[in-house]
Amino acid sequence: MTDRRVTLDDLGAWLIKGNADAADLVGRFARDPRVSGWCVRPGYRARLMRAGQPVVFWASGSRGRLRYGVWGLGRVTGPAEPGEPGSPWSVPLDLTILAEPSRLTRRELGADPRLADLEVLRQPQAANPSYLTVAQFAALCQHLPTG
Repeated sequence: MTDRRVTLDDLGAWLIKGNADAADLVGRFARDPRVSGWCVRPGYRARLMRAGQPVVFWASGSRGRLRYGVWGLGRVTGPAEPGEPGSPWSVPLDLTILAEPSRLTRRELGADPRLADLEVLRQPQAANPSYLTVAQFAALCQHLPTG
């Protein structure tokens, strides 16, 4: 399947990923569940990122170890910007990692026919940022705790 071009008209939320096998995300988020920025790949998607847009945090890794999937929710607070030459871009965020019982697994999301076609499920190795359509983000929010 080819990569679908994201447009602001159908952007429900950005999805940024972190590999919990490559970094101690569990320990990092236990110390501080707030995320103020994350690396993204330069490109047209990063250039579409704007303050106020919803963002979802997706933790990936070995499928049997942890409850991988949606770990957090928040907002973009500014445009993605390049770092030092040769460094990845970074996007500023106001995102909070959910308590472990509130996190949504790949299996839970894939079981919902409205979410089974998420880009992160179809192309898990794709670079940051991924995205959810307006309809997918609305469906995802129905699975999240309110309040």
